[in-house]
Amino acid sequence: MNTIISFMKRNYKILIAVVFLSVSLFAFKINSTKSSDPDKDKLLLELLTFVIEKGHYNPAKIDDAFSKGVYKNYIQALDPSKRFFLQSDIDEFSKYETQLDDEILNKDLTFFDLTYNRLTQRMGESKKFYKEILSTPFDYTTSETFNTDYEKAPYAKNLEELKERWRKQIKLSTLSSLTDRLEIQENKEKGIVDKGNKGTSKALKPGQFVDIPIDSEKGKTDKSSVIEKPKTFAELEKITRESSLKSLDEYFGFMNDLSREDWFSVYLNSISERFDPHTNYLAPEEKERFDVSISGKFEGIGARLQKKNDFTEITELISGGPAWRGKQLESGDIVMKVSQGSAEPVDIVGMRLDDVVKKIKGPKGSEVRLTVKKVDGSIKTISIIRDIVEIEETYAKSSVVERNGVKYGVIYLPKFYIDFENKDGRDAGKDIAIEVESLKKAGVNGIVLDVRDDGGGSLSTVVDIAGLFIEQGPIVQIKSAGRKKEVLFDRDKKIEWEGPLVIMVNSFSASASEILAAAIQDYKRGVIIGSKQTYGKGTVQNVIDLNQFVRSNDTGNLGALKTTTQKFYRINGGSTQLDGVSSDIVMPDRYAYLKMGERDVDNAMPWDKIDPAEYNVWKKTENFDKAIADSKKRIAQSSQFKLIEENAKWIDDRSKENVYSLKFEDFKKNQKAIEEAGKKYKAIADYDDHLKFYSLPSETEAMKKDASLKEKRERWHESLAKDIYVEEALNVLDDLQSNSIVKKTNSDVIKKEKLVKS
Repeated sequence: MNTIISFMKRNYKILIAVVFLSVSLFAFKINSTKSSDPDKDKLLLELLTFVIEKGHYNPAKIDDAFSKGVYKNYIQALDPSKRFFLQSDIDEFSKYETQLDDEILNKDLTFFDLTYNRLTQRMGESKKFYKEILSTPFDYTTSETFNTDYEKAPYAKNLEELKERWRKQIKLSTLSSLTDRLEIQENKEKGIVDKGNKGTSKALKPGQFVDIPIDSEKGKTDKSSVIEKPKTFAELEKITRESSLKSLDEYFGFMNDLSREDWFSVYLNSISERFDPHTNYLAPEEKERFDVSISGKFEGIGARLQKKNDFTEITELISGGPAWRGKQLESGDIVMKVSQGSAEPVDIVGMRLDDVVKKIKGPKGSEVRLTVKKVDGSIKTISIIRDIVEIEETYAKSSVVERNGVKYGVIYLPKFYIDFENKDGRDAGKDIAIEVESLKKAGVNGIVLDVRDDGGGSLSTVVDIAGLFIEQGPIVQIKSAGRKKEVLFDRDKKIEWEGPLVIMVNSFSASASEILAAAIQDYKRGVIIGSKQTYGKGTVQNVIDLNQFVRSNDTGNLGALKTTTQKFYRINGGSTQLDGVSSDIVMPDRYAYLKMGERDVDNAMPWDKIDPAEYNVWKKTENFDKAIADSKKRIAQSSQFKLIEENAKWIDDRSKENVYSLKFEDFKKNQKAIEEAGKKYKAIADYDDHLKFYSLPSETEAMKKDASLKEKRERWHESLAKDIYVEEALNVLDDLQSNSIVKKTNSDVIKKEKLVKS
């Protein structure tokens, strides 16, 4: 989950001051010649442990128990499916299970070097396995099974047993794809039957095909009426194996791109996460991605890339970015070379994706030239001037819906973003204020603020957003280790929106989302509707640049450390840690029974409480309790919600089924049974309340110039119309202001009667 970053500069300075008390431990000068990787790794270990121990809210003791936790996390991270290491490897590694605490403190890399070298060796051996396995057809008549519960599976005793595990795993994957291909072909045959029956008295049977007609004038095949001959089982099996081979080639291509530095980051995070789940080491590239996720913008050309074997492909152009504006680059183009302005082009074929990204990104105003192979096969050099690219999906957006003559607004906030480097930059607080003001001008009678799947972000934006809906008062309480609590207030007496308010949450609403929902709930300012509980992350992190602790650093960028420095609490004194926020109105959730929250992580920090802050509950709550009660009745009586609840239990049961038959007939039979059982839940996806959602005028104008934005908004509006959770949130808005709706409706009727009489 994304984390909350404390905006309190004072607390950050305290942390830095603590670290600088012992800066002599770290501020040594590295030799002018570039250090080897092990030297850099040792330095990172030293920095990591010191900064965490001095700055963490509640640092764990680095002892044998800590060592065991690191060992378990690290081995699982290296080989989660147990398809690389042998039992003999694990026996050798386990000697270090209680020694890692000493290695960490002594900056000893023995265990890491051992595991890294062994993993590299085993990956090389496994690469030979899959190529050999996929070189011949599988025998799908053999009765055998494969268990996908990797956590309980033993490690292979030898290479022969490991190869057999690979064979079964690949066979299962290929069998699943083959079954899908056969079903698609069968459906095509049925489609041909329908087409053949149209306008004829002759019915075609499944598997019967007509001759391909020839255009007599041109002597060419009429492609519009070509019916593809069905492929045999053997032909489809071969195609499926070739597809599996390509997928595994791409997977190993990605794995081969990972450097020793990448694997060391895995080791560092296995250490840092033993302090708590949200204390992480951010390698330089990861730090950059983190900054982009928080700010929603970066400097570059605005294109998303992906690696395909040795090639780099353009997968998407970000709307509004330089590449999108230039209209020369398009999805599917393959980047062959990159040059900085008029400099000599650099061939990037075979280059790591991260290195390609570094070459293409750059400061605003600079030029990059891409030599690309276009989707039509032509080669073209495209010049692009880099600019600031804003990722629109990161930002808040709103829509208006009208039903029964009453308008409502829906605001979706994907994360609590902020630009720490630019106080005038976009942030969630400012943008939500703009959306609320626009909805007011549009004449809405209530607002739904949707923070489902919102993993958090900046704490300061939470205070700003909550302040839009109350007069003034405390929003959140924060506690640092060994210090008195601090209360963050909304001090602006202006209330931007006084009307009915509903906050939508789910089990993936975390951190900042939970603080907002908790504040609105404690003030009784709005109704919280959604999953039984939110995620349960009640901690604050600071991101600390590790480069600042080293003088004359010739080792390169050391990255950053994101460490938990504080816990936050509701204004009623309770923590959101583990417990999250309980919805006022609980709606059935398809994933309600799966363990995915903070409470399901073994080293999560505990729940506790502090004294409440002083605050005044919202006074305009005459319909509040009744609206909640009426909603609960509707949900209990809804056949659609009953189906969702039933589906949730079915998904939970399915998640516990791990053994699959590798015999074609049995596998197909089982899949058919699952498909038949799942058909009843298709109504969940097909649900449509037939409401029409539309954009505000300012966005409508932008959509005229931006086809991509128009398409994205239309898709969003369609999804809103099919979202029963949004529909129920609108029902609650109706109930919250039922009196005013009745008065408005009656006055409209009187006006119409007068017009008719006149």
